[in-house]
Amino acid sequence: MIGLFFSIALRSYYQTNSGWQGVEQVLERTALLDFYSRNLVLAGTNGVVVYGRRPYRPRRQLASGMIARAATLRSNGKVIGCFFFVSRPPLPLLSDPRWAAEAALLQRLAMATVLSAVAATIVALVVGVVLARTLTRPIHELTAATRAMARRHFDQRVVVRSRDEIGELAQAFNQMSTDLSKAIQARHQMTADLAHDLRTLLSILRGYTEGLQEGRISSSPTIYQIMHREVDHLQRLIDDPRLLSPADAGALSLNRRPVDPRALLERAALAHMVQAEQQRLTIRVEAPKTLPSVAVDTDRMAQVLNNLVANALRHTSHGEIVLTAREEGAQRIILEVHDTGSGIALEDLPRIFDRFYRADPSRSREGGHQSTGLGLAIAKAIIDAHDGTISVASRRVGEGATFTITLPIVWEQKGRSAPQETPVTVRAGKR
Repeated sequence: MIGLFFSIALRSYYQTNSGWQGVEQVLERTALLDFYSRNLVLAGTNGVVVYGRRPYRPRRQLASGMIARAATLRSNGKVIGCFFFVSRPPLPLLSDPRWAAEAALLQRLAMATVLSAVAATIVALVVGVVLARTLTRPIHELTAATRAMARRHFDQRVVVRSRDEIGELAQAFNQMSTDLSKAIQARHQMTADLAHDLRTLLSILRGYTEGLQEGRISSSPTIYQIMHREVDHLQRLIDDPRLLSPADAGALSLNRRPVDPRALLERAALAHMVQAEQQRLTIRVEAPKTLPSVAVDTDRMAQVLNNLVANALRHTSHGEIVLTAREEGAQRIILEVHDTGSGIALEDLPRIFDRFYRADPSRSREGGHQSTGLGLAIAKAIIDAHDGTISVASRRVGEGATFTITLPIVWEQKGRSAPQETPVTVRAGKR
């Protein structure tokens, strides 16, 4: 940049004065030129120095090698001389009064640059340490908690310190730990309940068989009926968990076909008519005359409805059990099993479909009706496999309960007539 500036200035001077006479006066009296010309060497076309300082004084002949390295000056295509700098142009001297202001400015700029660099470095280090601790601390905590879970200490929790991705990861870990703890607790409870029920049944059967063997109990149809009922319950204890395993894995086999929803309810009502008669209860089936079909496995759905009706009979001492079906929104079929029995406490409703959960354990064997505690869990698994939902509602204890099943409609019937409410009643016993 400096060389280009001097090339223009020197060429302009030569063209104006038709030579180099008096060039030293212009260079030394112009402040900007004087500063940079201290190391300038200017020579004519013959290589003789026109302007320069020790050791390149005027009228000294330059060597050919130095001329070759010098910058050539041309005017109108004609060589008029050459120039070069002995060394890099110096910075202004602090002692030179002509450059005092510039030197002070450069000094302040240099100091500001150094201080800014030091401050930026300190700030970067502090921010880096803070960020590193912010990022690595929760990761270290998660790593430690994960290793503890690998050692089978499943009650691990980490502190959620932020709402970013690390915080979401911590929340997900805590939720996973909570779910895992609940699952392990439920598994232990299931094992304990199964062992208890199996031990109880075996004790009952052993007592009867020993009594018959020793002659303390005389054989009778009643004794054999009791033993058969206990064996039947033992069979259910074995079969129910086997059904839940494929349901959990999403591999529950279904033989689905279009079925009339009212036919499902009538089948369940007829299956329990004798028991309802013995308890002097009424079972009613209410459904429209024409309902769209639902694609279900009839045996599995019969198992669900039988379980719900059996539960209703178990907990209903007077009144009736009503099975209803209706269409909702032209897309779903709603099945309901309503009873006027003892109802369900509000605190038990959220867990009513949990495995081995009994809202009233003291009544699990009431009236000879034995429950494994898996019936409603199996019903939910079957309904889920049918892409449906099952729920329960009960306002308070003593006012009955209503189980509601929602199933998708099979759209194969075209131009069906509008449904007409025609109650179908299956009565057993007297109110």
